[in-house]
Amino acid sequence: MVESNWVLLAPIGGICAVIFAFYLAWDVNKYEMGTPKMRSIADAIREGSKAYLKRQYTTIAIISVILTVILYVAFDWGDKPYTSFAFLLGAGCSLLAGYIGMDVATRANVRTAEATKTGLNPAVQVAFRGGMVMGLLVVGLSLLGVTGLFFLYSEDPELIIGYGFGASLAALFAQLGGGIYTKAADIGADLVGKIEAGIPEDDPRNPAVIADNVGDNVGDVAGRGADLFESTAGENIGAMILGIAIYVKTGDINWLYFPLVARGSGIFATIASTYFVQAKEGENPMAPLRRGLYATTIMCVVIFYILCEYMLENINMFYAALAGLAAALIIAWITEYYTSKSFRPVKEIARSSETGPATNIITGFAVGLESTALPAIVLSAAILLSFVAGNGWKVSPITDEGIYGTAVATMAMLATAGIILAMDGFGPIADNAGGIAEMSDLGEKCRATTEELDAVGNTTKAITKGYAVGSAALAALLLFEAYLKTADIRVVDLSEPDVIIGLFIGALLPFIFSSLAIRAVGNASYDMINEVRRQFREIPGIMEGTTKPDYARCVDISTRSAQKNMVFPGMICVIGPVSVGFLLGAEAVGALLMGGTVAGILLALVLNTGGASWDNAKKLIEDGAYGGKGTPAHAAGVVGDTVGDPFKDTAGPSLHVLVKLLSTLSLTFATLFVEYSLFF
Repeated sequence: MVESNWVLLAPIGGICAVIFAFYLAWDVNKYEMGTPKMRSIADAIREGSKAYLKRQYTTIAIISVILTVILYVAFDWGDKPYTSFAFLLGAGCSLLAGYIGMDVATRANVRTAEATKTGLNPAVQVAFRGGMVMGLLVVGLSLLGVTGLFFLYSEDPELIIGYGFGASLAALFAQLGGGIYTKAADIGADLVGKIEAGIPEDDPRNPAVIADNVGDNVGDVAGRGADLFESTAGENIGAMILGIAIYVKTGDINWLYFPLVARGSGIFATIASTYFVQAKEGENPMAPLRRGLYATTIMCVVIFYILCEYMLENINMFYAALAGLAAALIIAWITEYYTSKSFRPVKEIARSSETGPATNIITGFAVGLESTALPAIVLSAAILLSFVAGNGWKVSPITDEGIYGTAVATMAMLATAGIILAMDGFGPIADNAGGIAEMSDLGEKCRATTEELDAVGNTTKAITKGYAVGSAALAALLLFEAYLKTADIRVVDLSEPDVIIGLFIGALLPFIFSSLAIRAVGNASYDMINEVRRQFREIPGIMEGTTKPDYARCVDISTRSAQKNMVFPGMICVIGPVSVGFLLGAEAVGALLMGGTVAGILLALVLNTGGASWDNAKKLIEDGAYGGKGTPAHAAGVVGDTVGDPFKDTAGPSLHVLVKLLSTLSLTFATLFVEYSLFF
């Protein structure tokens, strides 16, 4: 393989990300943990999170080992275990990043609660830096894994495709299982605790309160970390496959190295942005987080200009990168508009709660449907602009450079993944801090600060989901193009019956998957609600505060439900494209990817944004709007939030993982679909 000094930025960036992540973890640990009662609650959340992940990772490990054997037989029999090893490494690194991020988040939550005694900035610092640990580990380990395999498999770089498949599969189970766990606990705590018993959200008398706080970590930290890990890994691999074609044509190895270098360089911008997040007393906590995001974006603009001008010697690719960076920012603004308490959509849902749960649900669902329009337009514009820029400002003919332009846009969009994940991790840490403050009686001032942080955290989590959906759309396009090249398909002909069948099946998969995920939450919530009611009814002294509830029983219900219900939806996503490929052929799988991507992205926007809007509408009422807590409007808001819970935290965030899993799986098996299809 031809050498280039530029490529050294990739491993250097990855190593710096891991080192700085561990520095931030050390820094978070320096903060005080508070009173013995606070420590006891934090320990319960931490141990519950670790126990759940141990069981979940055991299940994922068993499935991964089985698939590794299948991949070895299919691709590596009689040769070195290239594809099977890459798959296993991708799954393992994805889970490792999520686990370490969760571990630090469960250390940061109690320290954030304690820091509220000092002021807003210390609390923001602890929560943000705790989230940044996950962000840096995700982008760092992803980059190091792809880079290491690339040089290990230098004679045939396409063999690293299995790494993306492994990361995608692990992410799907991690996100889906964590989502089922957290929403079963949350719904049980809300419906019985808030509405029936009339106690606050994080009251220690609620039997489901510890399970609810555990769920924030296993779903929103470990699950989302695995999600964006596979996004960055899949994007790197897909872009490099597209770069091979230009390398063969031009002899310039930098087109192949560029995705690795761009990812490594973006890490330096993410690290530097940490120091821009400084909160001023009295300001909205969202303001310093925005400053960090804007600083990262500006630095990435400079980085991509340098790389495109001097590494690729093609300034048009810089304009393609600008399209991706702009899309990331605009989608963040759109998501904030639809999910923040400050704007029309959430206020509209809160107002509709005055007439009951039915109108709350109708308005919330309408907001979710409406929220698809602007992101779809932005993503379409980014795809068109990046292609035209890469194509030398020509719409046609389609060239490798034009397609590579869309890859550069995707790289630019995911260059900010570290800071976006830090903002996402901020949410569950702040949520846990609020729970700890409530359960340990820290007082009104501290509780008011944690509630403010929690409300911002809901918005940052929604922004992350919007960003993840947008990046999934661009990454799926990138992987689709890579699939066409690997399968040697020039065009997907929609007049062919096998292709139409593939299109329908692809569009169907997100709906069936979402149905199974939401139903799993409903079944688990049924058991949780009955258990919480039983404890209130049968254990004397809970409401008086003289007897502790049986928290462990609720944790066990969520754990068992998540493990039992995450496997079947995940396996459908594997069986679907494999069956279509071996029955109908590679072109039908191409159509399946088209249908699955479009339907999955739009449905994910509906579920993610609608669910987050319901959540903050409830919080707006709890702030005193439309009568405040204890009113019929509040009860309607809680019901709407409960309906939105499995939308935004289970099915929605799992859907964009599904979209990328379909692509990485199909890319892995592409050559077999070409050779061994049964009918076409």
